[in-house]
Parts: sequence; C-alpha cells; structure tokens
Amino acid sequence: MDSRPRATDDNPPPECPMHRGRQTSLYGEDFAADPQRVYDAFRAHGPVAPIELAPGVEANLVVEHEAALRVLQNPALFARDSRRWNALQEGRIALDSPVLPMMAYRPNCLFTDGTEHLRLRKAVTESLGRLNASRLSRDVERIADYLIDQFIERGSADLLNDYAKLLPLLLFNQLFGCPSDIGDRLTRNMSAIFDGEDVLRANAELTACLMELVALKRRVPGEDITSWLIQHPAGLRDEELKDQLVMLMGAGVEPERNLIGNALLLMLSGDTPGSDRAGTGMLVEDALNEVLWDNAPIANYATHFPVRDVDLGGTILQAGTPVLISFAAANSDPALTDARRTLSKGAHLAWGAGPHVCPAKSPAQLIALTAIEKILNVLPDVTLARPAAEAEWRPGPFHRALVSLPVRFTPGAVRHTTTNGQAQSASLTVDHVGPAPTYREASEPQKKTKGWWSSFLDVFRV
Repeated sequence: MDSRPRATDDNPPPECPMHRGRQTSLYGEDFAADPQRVYDAFRAHGPVAPIELAPGVEANLVVEHEAALRVLQNPALFARDSRRWNALQEGRIALDSPVLPMMAYRPNCLFTDGTEHLRLRKAVTESLGRLNASRLSRDVERIADYLIDQFIERGSADLLNDYAKLLPLLLFNQLFGCPSDIGDRLTRNMSAIFDGEDVLRANAELTACLMELVALKRRVPGEDITSWLIQHPAGLRDEELKDQLVMLMGAGVEPERNLIGNALLLMLSGDTPGSDRAGTGMLVEDALNEVLWDNAPIANYATHFPVRDVDLGGTILQAGTPVLISFAAANSDPALTDARRTLSKGAHLAWGAGPHVCPAKSPAQLIALTAIEKILNVLPDVTLARPAAEAEWRPGPFHRALVSLPVRFTPGAVRHTTTNGQAQSASLTVDHVGPAPTYREASEPQKKTKGWWSSFLDVFRV
C-alpha cells in the first residue's frame, strides 16, 4: 500500500506546479530521470497540469486516461492545427526553439482537421497499406545485419546509438526509395532535429532534400512510399508530399528507436536483483507490450488546441493554447488498475486514439519485433555492460528515450565481407538511372567519405 501522504488542495506536493505557482519543466534531467514522480504529483491535483516544454514554451499536459480520451476523441472541440497557437502567432515563441519542429504547422495529416485531414490520411494509410510484410521484414533484417557487422568484432556495442537509432533511419530511406546522397542528408538532418541540434538549419536542409526526392520520384517512380503517395488519387502537391514524408519519418524513427531500445533494456534486465541478463524467457511480443504500457516511446505529444475555452475536469483550458496528451501518465493512471493487471493490449494509449490514431501500428510492431529478434539471435550471449538501474534517459519533453544501451558479448566475425576478408563497405556503387536502382561492381574504392545510407547501399543490393 502506498504510505505517502496524499496531496490536497491545501497541501500539494512540493514538486507540483500548483505548489510553486509556475509551470514544471518537462525538458530537464530531473524529469527524465523520474517522470512518474511528476505525473503522480500532477494527477493528485487534477487531470491537467501547466507545464513548460522548453524555455518560454508553455502548455497544458493531460495526465488522466479518461480526460485524455475526451481530448483525443473530440476533434470538433480540440483541433490539431497549430496555426491556432496564440503564442506562436503573436511572436512569443522563439523560431529556434527546439520544440518548434515537432509542434509548428505542416500541411500533413498530423496537423490538419476535418476533410483535409481525411484526404491526407487516406493517402498515407493506403500507401502504407501497400507495404508487403515479408519484404519489410527482409529489409529490416538486411539493415540489422549491416549494423551488427559494424561492431560484432569488438565484443561490445551501444545498442541504442549503434543499432536502435540507426536502423529506423536507414529503413525509412529504403521505404522512401532514397538514392545515396539524399539518404545521407535525410539521415543526418532528421537526427539533428530529434536531438535539438541547430534545428533551423537542419529543418531547412531536410526540406530541401525531401523536395529533391519528390521531384526525382515524379520523374522516375519506383516501388516505394514516395512514389505511391505521388500516384495516389488524392493528388498531393509537392509541398504536401514533402510534409507527409516528414510526418512519416518523424512519427516512425524516434518512436521506433525508443521502442526497440526500451524493449531491449527490459529483456536484458532480468528479474532478479543484480541480474543483467534476461533469464525469464520473456517473449519479444510481451516485452514490446510491456514497454508500450510502462515506457511509451513517445511519452507526451498529440498537441491539440481548444477551439474555445474548455473546462476539462475543473481546469479551464484557454482557446489557442497547446494541450498535450501524456500517454505515459494516462497509461499509469490508477483508474486502469484492472486493465493493467492483465496488460490488456487494447487499453494503453501508446498508439493514440480517435481520428489521429497511429496509422502504422502493425508495421511499427513488425519492425521492432524483427530488429530485436535479429540482435538476440546473432548475439545470443549479449548482456548489459552496466546494471539496468543505472540506465540514463535522454532529457526532452516528448520522448522516453535512453541515452545509451552499452552491452557486451562474445566477439564474432563480420558476416558480409569482400574476397579479401574486409568488411564490404565500397565494393558496390549504385547508379540511379532508370525506373529502379541498378548495381555495378566498382572499379576502385570510392574516395569520398560516405554517410550511413550510402555505405549500406555499398554492401547490400536493395
């Protein structure tokens, strides 16, 4: 039984923003280290709490499951179009704010409502529906093999930064049909945006390389998501095409990285004190479901804007102010005790709910499942290099993301090699002429420093 004193209106907990009369930061290291402490304090006071997402960026966070569903399932009252954001329109949000790329309006199905949202979402869901599960698994396995070969001889690795972070970035290059140069730039700039590094420059370069990709695929279509979006009857304009791709990558790369990393941490943690190796035989599917409940890869997001002042559980949410859903807090709501006891797959909100529910739930789970099974099969004796309790979590308001996941294992041989036994990093070049990439043997090693995507293309025929 919880013996902690219960907070009241007259005696709120010290960490509660109501106690201090100001917003609680969601971007500091203290929050990253123990977010549930903050969520518990918020919930003790009510279903919504004032927060600060970044310096000068104020918002409200919904922390109760029932209230979250009320917002998510009521698009007539809570809109997603961030052009309603009063503080941004009035110039009170710095244009270089690290949260702006995740919150500013783009003409994609994440930030639109009504018939426009339906038009864009139909194009996205039907294009994703053309993905073949077997091909997707094969693509994940090839990328996983390539990444594992970069560290298998060392006997140690950081499975977050060497594997879980890079795999979805490279996979989306594959799914988008990126040539080498565009793929390298896409990978580099999307990583910078997620890490909050020089976001204005990264966003501009990301826009430029995606517009190049759209122009290329209009001329030379292929069997890829970019081409399918172009061909869709919705008739998307170039700007809309570019922003559906940004949305797909943003909604797929960061959450997928965290889903893979958080599940690997859980599986390698073990059940007994001091154990750093999974000894319980936990299935990957069960680990993924547990992570979606307890360490949701995207913890706080789904920004809404009330179209008028709204009373939500006794808190007045003013029109035009950001209202975010805490999927993590909603999942740990004590009101869900019975559902959580059985880990009901249908009760958690990690995939969202309502008209903006994640359209890629099945592919996302397949990607994570394949990536985790691959690393555990190739490195059967992998163990954590430090206790799970010492894991560091990356500061930031939106995600539940590890800083690193260091592991040890028995060193092995690189599996994909050239005839001289060296890792195959420059034995193939790609010639993007014609309806699909074709490959030819290189006459000599390329001198140009390669990015991750072009290096991958050099190893595997994709």
